[in-house]
Amino acid sequence: MASRTLPSTVLRPRLSAGLLCLALWPATAALALGFEDLALEGQIKFFSSRPDPQAYRYESRVRISEDSLSSGLVGLSTCHQALDPNARIMIAFNPERVRHIAITSTQGVGQADVVGHRVELSDVQRGGSICIDLVSRALERTSEQGWRLHAGPLMRRYLDGYLPMEASLSFQWPDGLLRLSRTQPAAQPGVQVTARRDGARMNLVFAGRLSATLDLEAVPR
Repeated sequence: MASRTLPSTVLRPRLSAGLLCLALWPATAALALGFEDLALEGQIKFFSSRPDPQAYRYESRVRISEDSLSSGLVGLSTCHQALDPNARIMIAFNPERVRHIAITSTQGVGQADVVGHRVELSDVQRGGSICIDLVSRALERTSEQGWRLHAGPLMRRYLDGYLPMEASLSFQWPDGLLRLSRTQPAAQPGVQVTARRDGARMNLVFAGRLSATLDLEAVPR
């Protein structure tokens, strides 16, 4: 599979989002990967180190305020780095959740436009990048003093399977407002979780279709 290329009819890769969900079809798959580095439909594989360290990676920073706890709205800054070359890529956000989309920067992208709840890219060069800010109704109340934040599904699609990808997810809130009680997936090889009084972070290296959640609790005052 490492030397196969996509059919010429696959010209519009699509990335879609709940809080954020992404699916990336590379224009070519000439990657030095073995079968053990790929995931089939329904599989999730975690890696202690990236099998293709120079390839696509995703970064996000979620900002939760006191108002977010009642409104469910969070601020989100995202960057898609080391994109695969493609004539067109579409990044689609959940229209029921997204409230605002703004492109903040691009590199190696011929054109990028916000069209409704989508961001459409054209003439994407190898190693290109785009950063996008948005507001999303992503925080779900689970109890009087508990909330759940959803991220995903995250994926890097290739034909009928998934290539490895790296995701760095950062979460920020006012010091002492919340505490992290649980994450899914939990910390393990390929999943690093750190928590502070003012936020948390998840670093993931995986192949497959991954949905992540953070369970948060109010800090007693």
